[in-house]
Amino acid sequence: MRFPLRRLCKGAVSSAFVGVGILVLGYAVRPSMTVHAQQQQPRGGRPGGSERPTGGAAAGPNVGAQAQAADQTHAAAAQQAPPFGIVAYPDRPAAPKEVLDRGKTAFSVNCAFCHGSDAGGGSVGPNLLRSEVVLQDAAGEKIMPIVHGARAEQGMPKIDIPDSSVVDIAAWLHSLKTGGNMRSTEKINIVVGKADEGKATFTRLCGSCHSVDGDLKGFAAKYEDPRSMQQAWMLPGVVAFGRRGGGGPPPPQLHVPPTTATVTLVSGKKVTGRLGVLDDFYAEVITDDGVTHRFTLNNGVPKVEIHDPLKAHRAMFRTITDKEIHDITAYLESLK
Repeated sequence: MRFPLRRLCKGAVSSAFVGVGILVLGYAVRPSMTVHAQQQQPRGGRPGGSERPTGGAAAGPNVGAQAQAADQTHAAAAQQAPPFGIVAYPDRPAAPKEVLDRGKTAFSVNCAFCHGSDAGGGSVGPNLLRSEVVLQDAAGEKIMPIVHGARAEQGMPKIDIPDSSVVDIAAWLHSLKTGGNMRSTEKINIVVGKADEGKATFTRLCGSCHSVDGDLKGFAAKYEDPRSMQQAWMLPGVVAFGRRGGGGPPPPQLHVPPTTATVTLVSGKKVTGRLGVLDDFYAEVITDDGVTHRFTLNNGVPKVEIHDPLKAHRAMFRTITDKEIHDITAYLESLK
């Protein structure tokens, strides 16, 4: 869920749309289940989920099929296809207060920086309140595999927490039935790591490229919200928490050089520029003079070499642990 953190995770872009007021007269549901109508939000992607830039190219062939399958599965669970983008939110028995408190705490520490303090979605993680997985989950059985790494290749990092904590988080998520654009203004403290251990972890994972006395000097002080700072060091260039997440001023955005590519033709000539499109059939490079060069690819010819300034971050995002993220964040915060 954090991708997430990382999850960083490893991002999110949402399509804007105009909501249409709809009068919902009723659903055909199981006798033992009542439902609340909630507006389905458009799906968004996660930044950092793939090292192959698309440059506006069409999504992979399986994306639409997977989304359609998810919709069909959810519709079947509700016993009726949701009309006009409305999904059924099942009522579940309220969990004991101590379970909800534990779940809220575990979510705040492990998930909130990507999915928002109210689970309504952050700049990296999607809205969990309208997630098909959460809607279909009963007691953590569908959420647990994802938390434990089932979607690591899609950018959702594995979170090292016990199964009991996942069950608590699921109970807390199921207790939230907010709708519309309601958002929590509650401050969530994510600085829960150990700064001294974070210093050593920073040196090991980040020290070959960055220095707190060099390019990252005063880095944490630029961010009012530690969540923004954490997202910035993990996924530079991704829009971080600001007005949307906490009501404060927008956080500073880091300048990240664009991904470039060098195309080597059979003749030996090389063309280098900003990467526009790359797929199995075409490569598109925009040179400094603004000219777009398009190449047809055939069995790896011509050769295309990608120069991704965030390659190390994307690789780290797939392997870094929850504790390492918390410790590095605490270390950077301690330098304010």
